[in-house]
Amino acid sequence: MADPARARKLAKRISQIVAHAIEHDIKDPRLNHVTITDTKITADLHDATVYYTVLGENLESTPDHAGAAAALESARGVLRTKVGQGTGVRYTPTLAFVADSIPEDAKRIEDLLAKAREADAEVARRATGAQHAGEADPYKPPREEAEDDEFADEETRR
Repeated sequence: MADPARARKLAKRISQIVAHAIEHDIKDPRLNHVTITDTKITADLHDATVYYTVLGENLESTPDHAGAAAALESARGVLRTKVGQGTGVRYTPTLAFVADSIPEDAKRIEDLLAKAREADAEVARRATGAQHAGEADPYKPPREEAEDDEFADEETRR
């Protein structure tokens, strides 16, 4: 088992090496819009999972997830070699590529927040002109002095 701090440093270094290799060394056009978001490594430093996202060419185009996954799978050996050269560890970890779900989760959360804002606006719209149920002052009025004197007399008699 490796030190957790060492594992974190190695994972960060693997992310940097893979991102640099995708950007500068691998000439596959399917990887032009791939971004490395995170890397997790096992405690024994033998297996690394690299998380990535794929962006579209512009805001209207849909990203090519299948093409990016195939390109990363075909470049796995080259990337592992680059990681081995760049890290200098005794055993170069195997690489597994997993599409990161952060963009989809963020969109889902944004949609839920938009629905909540609409519901709040509807409640505010319905609340305009509404009246309270019951009396205007729901609290009991304070007792008058005469009532307080009666109770004081009863307590002194006991």
